[in-house]
Amino acid sequence: MDIKSRSFSHSLIAKALAFVLVIFCFTQVVTLVLNVINRSHFGVALEKSYYLGEGFISESNNIISDLRSLSRYKSEENILAGGSVSEDRLRNRIDSLYWEFQVNSDRRSTVSSNSAMNSNSAVVEENVDEGSSQKPPSTSSITSPTQPGIYNPNLSDRENYQIFLEAYKEEIAKEKERLIQEDLYYYQTTLQRLASYKGLNYFLKAGELELTNHAELSKEEYTSYPAYMLFEGFIQNVYPQEIKENPRFYRIAPDAYVQDYPDVLYIGFEDEFLKPRIAEWQEDKEVANHALYQIAAYLAGLMASFIYLLIVWGRNSRHDQEVHLNTLDRLYNDFNILFCLGLISSWFILGFEFYQMQNAALIYPMTLAIATLGLILVLSLVKHIKNKTLLKHTLVYTIFHKLFSGIKAIYDSGSLGVKVAVLVIGYPLCIAITFFMFPITIGVAVWLSFKKVKEFKAIKVGVRRVKDGDLATMINIKGKGEFAQLAGDINSITDGLNKAVENEIKSERLKTELITNVSHDIRTPLTSIITYVDLLKTEEDPEKIKDYVEVLEQKSQRLKVLTDDLFEAAKASSGDIPVTFERIDIVSLLTQGLGEVDEKIQERGLDFKFNYPRERMWVKADGRLLWRAIENLLSNIFKYALADSRVYIDLEDAGPGIRLTIKNISAYELNISSTELMERFKRGDESRSSQGSGLGLSIVTSLIEIQKGSFTIEVDGDLFKAMIFLYKDDSKETPLSPQ
Repeated sequence: MDIKSRSFSHSLIAKALAFVLVIFCFTQVVTLVLNVINRSHFGVALEKSYYLGEGFISESNNIISDLRSLSRYKSEENILAGGSVSEDRLRNRIDSLYWEFQVNSDRRSTVSSNSAMNSNSAVVEENVDEGSSQKPPSTSSITSPTQPGIYNPNLSDRENYQIFLEAYKEEIAKEKERLIQEDLYYYQTTLQRLASYKGLNYFLKAGELELTNHAELSKEEYTSYPAYMLFEGFIQNVYPQEIKENPRFYRIAPDAYVQDYPDVLYIGFEDEFLKPRIAEWQEDKEVANHALYQIAAYLAGLMASFIYLLIVWGRNSRHDQEVHLNTLDRLYNDFNILFCLGLISSWFILGFEFYQMQNAALIYPMTLAIATLGLILVLSLVKHIKNKTLLKHTLVYTIFHKLFSGIKAIYDSGSLGVKVAVLVIGYPLCIAITFFMFPITIGVAVWLSFKKVKEFKAIKVGVRRVKDGDLATMINIKGKGEFAQLAGDINSITDGLNKAVENEIKSERLKTELITNVSHDIRTPLTSIITYVDLLKTEEDPEKIKDYVEVLEQKSQRLKVLTDDLFEAAKASSGDIPVTFERIDIVSLLTQGLGEVDEKIQERGLDFKFNYPRERMWVKADGRLLWRAIENLLSNIFKYALADSRVYIDLEDAGPGIRLTIKNISAYELNISSTELMERFKRGDESRSSQGSGLGLSIVTSLIEIQKGSFTIEVDGDLFKAMIFLYKDDSKETPLSPQ
């Protein structure tokens, strides 16, 4: 059953069904949105009542705007007498005529100048033919500066304006008449528009003007209407109260910044006005609500089917990692994106045309066709995204990639001579192409040449300093050119020489310290042995002889420990110790080892805290050498750890290996760095009062390194932390018992 479901989920039938579902749902969503917008708007679904909606405020605003226009026009007689034509409006029209006067005058002046020049040329030719010595007339006398009705630049603006008023007297009078006729047309149109509202009554008073569309009603009679708005200055009386609660009420309320608002404005709405609009609002609300539910359902189907296509498109099964491209996918992605943008633009252009033609029936098939083509192109882009070729499969990338790859192949394949040859050939071609900006090309070439010469001089100076023994010299040249690579190689040589010198100095210092420390540590017990041997030669008291023998035994054992540790350190660092790698359970190794040293733990009063994961942890190491290294660390703890303190042993997974961390509190002040502690014959107790040889950490380092692991220490105040890293062994072989 699972195999069938997996195969069907990526089958051609399932993909086709999902494809059709995406197109159908998208087309339905677009159609529903356009239907609601064409009818009203989606906001009506959120409106609680007609009076709280956009429609009531918008229509009331239109009515009030018409009433304000009537208050400006006052009456037909006032308009015909020119009372509605303000000085500013007339001035704007006159200014337009004055600009026309200037343009026309310049045009006429140019034409007359050309005609005069042609006639003068003819006169000159005639005089030359007749052999006359008469000179041609000056062009300054072609146009008279005082021609009437023409703009003259030699006169002041005021003088030209007077010429204009005289020349355009009739046009100015006609302009005023046109303004009067326009106002008369708008006045009559406004009256007709207000008269078309059935069930609307109004009264306004602006100064001495009073206008109404019915027998005069009192203010109290207006309050008997189902809805009314009474404005007297900034006093507002509105019913129902929802009108005032409308967030858009400010658009129709009196405003201090509006100068032509009537002093008194009464508007009453009868049922004849309200009922059809309320019924239409309720119908629009139902349509919008129903459309929203449908859009939500279609959007859910659209998203689900589209996401499914995004997941399965281009692959034949759930476990198929290859993206299968077809012929359409060979289309360059930049062309694909341009086609998608073209389809979107086409939809908006055609949709607007159909909307203007009121032919909404054509929008559905148009959307269906464009959505189908668009989805095919988008899914092709999805394939390239999955195949990580969205950018690489573009024409722009292909052209530039081939161009730069060819140049780089030529440049990288040859020697320095080939590169110089490429530059020698390429530079003249560059000059030929950029001949129009030749100075810039030369300047760039000079700058690049100067830059390369400067880099060569820097290398020359740096090499001379290194030759003279200044190994701290660094040649700083940026970039990836030949000189930059050469400078990097020289810097690497300098770094190598510095490291070699530092290692040699450190080696000499360690040798000196080794000789000093070994001499000191061996001489101390040896001196005691010699002293007590001399005492034994002359001593006759049996008790004292017994004490001397005990001291000799202690000092000889101390000397034996020093020589054994020294031998073991030398052997471990030389790598002569044979290593047998085994699969070791490090948890069992530590548990068994801690049990063997339990007596010493109890003697020092130490509290060991062993933390490790529950699963078993296998490492690849030599069990005998690994325990020897751990035993050295435990021996250090017994010698130097603070009595009655805690010791933490932590095992953790470190990716390819296992990290063992041992932490303890030192009984002595650790006034020495971790680097110095790792050196031979170094002890945290600088007074050298402890019984250690100072070789323990050095031995541990060598033993762990020959097992292909690593050993580090950290010192933080009195906290001493030792960390061993060993690689895991993930083989299934039976492990050997830890040594």
